[in-house]
Amino acid sequence: MTEEAQRVIDAMNAVEAMTDSLERAKAIGEVMADQAERGKRWRELRRQVVLEMRAQDPPVSYRKIAAALGVGLATVQDIERGYTGSGKNRPRVNSEE
Repeated sequence: MTEEAQRVIDAMNAVEAMTDSLERAKAIGEVMADQAERGKRWRELRRQVVLEMRAQDPPVSYRKIAAALGVGLATVQDIERGYTGSGKNRPRVNSEE
């Protein structure tokens, strides 16, 4: 895990450890509100990295991108396509076509 990611996780753990339940709930709400907007920007930043790697000549393989990002192959494909959410919402290929 990167140092930056660990610091964010440590901060979230500190919020969860707050003893004043009202203050903890307030802090959770503030973080969740920020995360909703930030998540959109972060998804696009991650997508841009995938698109740049795929645009190289020759394109970086999905497997190599998945390994570099620490995610699964299907996740990389979803990122490239701009899909969000869980894999269960991934559009299915119609086998009858």
